[in-house]
Amino acid sequence: MIKRVLLIALAGLLLLVGIILFRTFTYGGAPADVREIALPATPDINTDRAAQNLSRAIQFKTITLQAGDPREGQEGPWLDMQAWMEDTYPAFHAAANKETIPGGYSLLFTWQGSDAGLDPLLLMAHQDVVPVNIGTEGDWDAPPFSGEIKNGYVYGRGTIDDKGSMIGLLEALDALARNGFKPKRTVLLMLGHDEEVSGSGAAAGVQLLKSRGITPIMALDEGFMAIENNPLTGNTMAFIGVAEKGYLTLQLTVTAAGGHSSTPPRNSATVLLSRALVALDENQMPADLSKPPVSTLFATAAPDMPFAQRMAFANQWLFGGMIDGQMGNIPTANAMIRTTTAPTMLTGSAKENVLAQRASAIINFRIHPNDTEEKIVEHVKRATKDIEGLEVSFGRNGIRGAGASPVSPMDNLSYSVLYAVAADSSGAPVTPGLVLGATDGRYATEITDSVYRFMPAIMSTEDLTGFHGTNERLTVENVGRLAKGYAQIVLAMDANIE
Repeated sequence: MIKRVLLIALAGLLLLVGIILFRTFTYGGAPADVREIALPATPDINTDRAAQNLSRAIQFKTITLQAGDPREGQEGPWLDMQAWMEDTYPAFHAAANKETIPGGYSLLFTWQGSDAGLDPLLLMAHQDVVPVNIGTEGDWDAPPFSGEIKNGYVYGRGTIDDKGSMIGLLEALDALARNGFKPKRTVLLMLGHDEEVSGSGAAAGVQLLKSRGITPIMALDEGFMAIENNPLTGNTMAFIGVAEKGYLTLQLTVTAAGGHSSTPPRNSATVLLSRALVALDENQMPADLSKPPVSTLFATAAPDMPFAQRMAFANQWLFGGMIDGQMGNIPTANAMIRTTTAPTMLTGSAKENVLAQRASAIINFRIHPNDTEEKIVEHVKRATKDIEGLEVSFGRNGIRGAGASPVSPMDNLSYSVLYAVAADSSGAPVTPGLVLGATDGRYATEITDSVYRFMPAIMSTEDLTGFHGTNERLTVENVGRLAKGYAQIVLAMDANIE
């Protein structure tokens, strides 16, 4: 009897192992709907000259600090840079019609195609940059607005975000115009002036296109690139952003009796608020690995994963809890699989010996495409329902933010072209990804369902630490890659007609 039970148990174990191994070896691979695209030859682009042009663009201090920037009288750097662009890229400026989008200093270029029946291609970048933290200027290997070219890098605020893309686009379009290229498909170039603070310029530009009945075949903005030693596989992998997370700010407020700190009560407003924050930290929004883009990301990356990791993702029915636990401990990985909860600002008493009558906390949520603002509010109220006197309200000044963007298709011409360019520029596997921050591209979802966030460049994880930080820099080689990659995109979208 015991022998029979052991044999049955062994057979069951072998069956389980067989199922796990079968699912592991058959899991993932390149998406079947991605078509093969032959990339046309591009005009010659002088990489060193392109790097010098990026260096010059960095020297224009187009810094934005808050919505409404640049204020009246502070627009000089934008106007100076735009005049410099016209002098530096004369062929493209001669080929395209340039408009200043009403309400700011954003630009819209229209390079008219010969076939009015084809939906246009919309390329996007932004002119503004974030400031450098006061007191950190000396931590840079080169002054942050010098654009110094040193040891194969162009240094400066905006090299990655986003003047590298802007210059890459202008280099590509000017080279195409100089080479006699005449597009069949209209090419639109939109350069926002305030992406870092509100994106009002891009929003107005999209509304302008919408009023003209323009529905691009694709909008392409900043966001992802090929990343060396990426944490998912440990190797180089190119990511194409097919969606971006949304943004919601809630305010938690507890009202209680104040008074002198010499006779503190139990459960003061500050203590109750602290309990609410702990409750939210210990009860995160649920992860969901079952839907695109996250499910597609893991499946596409699977062939390049270590075996044990691939086995876990292939058998989430068994290892889902382990995956959630491990990824939840890595901030970037955690942000990929769930809506994140970040307490950022706390207020209470105005004096150290006075008890707070109102204690409040600002909580910033970055919304996963699988969640909504309503689900987040319900989650917060449920997690904090036992906190007496707690009020949940929308952000500061009642600003709600915006939901996550729709997930763009991965079975169309646009994605196939980007897939081909990403593979060509990096020589690495290509996968869709979820952009964790916000881009101007989110506005373009009003006029096209195909919005992608991708730069044809290869960056190390060390280089990415300069994004909004110290020592922001871009390799000279990447400047050339960007220009070539954007030219390939324009040519391939023009040569392949659906």
